[in-house]
Amino acid sequence: IMYYLWVNYRLPYGATLCVVCLLVGEWLTRFWGFYWWSHYPMNFVFPSTMIPGALIMDTVMLLTRNWMITALIGGGAFGLLFYPGNWTIFGPTHLPLVAEGVLLSVADYTGFLYVRTGTPEYVRLIEQGSLRTFGGHTTVIAAFFSAFK
Repeated sequence: IMYYLWVNYRLPYGATLCVVCLLVGEWLTRFWGFYWWSHYPMNFVFPSTMIPGALIMDTVMLLTRNWMITALIGGGAFGLLFYPGNWTIFGPTHLPLVAEGVLLSVADYTGFLYVRTGTPEYVRLIEQGSLRTFGGHTTVIAAFFSAFK
């Protein structure tokens, strides 16, 4: 797309267009697949953005008009701007929060509130639930039924 737009129309926004289309697809997947289908909190599956890197890559293409320089400098800038470009999205999760007398970050607090599978908290919840009807042998029962996969 970047090649087609540049060669035929001299429009240097192919990388940004591709990244925006990718981000729209990611948002649709995250909303319908995670939030709507399984009620997973959106702040845990927020997609990262690559738009700042794509804008710099298109700017390098506009200024240099050279594919090789765009690939080297613009591609390097694309990779270097990925992490700082997401600071504005994920930065608020690092704010301090006092919960029940303990200083936590917002990310830690939401992680404690929403228990995910594969964590010790989830295993404790399962041991309090219906697997206790097997007489407390949850590990043996879970290992037995996992063999039927």
